[in-house]
Amino acid sequence: MKLIRFGQSGAEKPGIETSEGQRLDCSQFGEDWNENFFGNGGIERLQRWLDDNHQNLPKVDDSVRLGSPICRPSKIICVGLNYSLHAKETGADIPEQPILFMKASSSLSGPFDPVIIPRKSVKTDWEVELAVIIGKKAAYVSEEDAMNYVAGYALHNDVSERDFQLNHGGQWVKGKSCDTFAPIGPYLVTQDEIKDPHQLRLWLSVNGEMLQDSFTSDLIFDIPKLVSYISQYMSLLPGDVISTGTPAGVGLGLNPPRYLKPGDVMELGIEGLGIAKQTAKAYV
Repeated sequence: MKLIRFGQSGAEKPGIETSEGQRLDCSQFGEDWNENFFGNGGIERLQRWLDDNHQNLPKVDDSVRLGSPICRPSKIICVGLNYSLHAKETGADIPEQPILFMKASSSLSGPFDPVIIPRKSVKTDWEVELAVIIGKKAAYVSEEDAMNYVAGYALHNDVSERDFQLNHGGQWVKGKSCDTFAPIGPYLVTQDEIKDPHQLRLWLSVNGEMLQDSFTSDLIFDIPKLVSYISQYMSLLPGDVISTGTPAGVGLGLNPPRYLKPGDVMELGIEGLGIAKQTAKAYV
């Protein structure tokens, strides 16, 4: 199943995209795709409801804006330096444990919304990432059991302002949490549709130039490890996002480094999880 949310920013409605690519309005189901939905068997309940009702659902025109496929989660947890080639390009050692940082949930935006370059930014960067969405509360889970807590996956651009991140007091979250810095989607794909999330191609281009092109097989810490590890330090709530890291090819790692300018267009995708497109715009 592919979950979508559509409509004006802040007033999105829940829906699905069928295997034929048709978008359907699921407002009659009576729930948004949020913590309560995921934490109360929502995907299974929705599937049963769709079996009886899908023929009568309103169609959503392709021209309608897509928002994030999940309603604002309690937290977005990101993993730094989790691709071996990305760690190499930044000159960092391979981490012995996952490097974690938070991204404000207010940075969430839609997959085709503009990315706003913040005031005083000089180094706004791109990062295509596989996002894991949690399906039920996870605390102190084992690696062997971790995948039972995964609802599905989505495409995420972990937009980053490197000067804020690295030169403004040492807290990465400062360079990660600006408004529009977490475009997710176009949809959430439930776990059953992805045969092996560790064998997916992911890529990102800027103005048509392919800059990131890799596979999730290059992850240093895989999904069961990340879910289990993070759950030792905090409860993961239904709908929470774990962004699993970015491969080589970010602007910071290029020689010389390159960063986004107003008008630059990022296109990105992950096998099975769709394609997104964001245009950089200056803060007004």
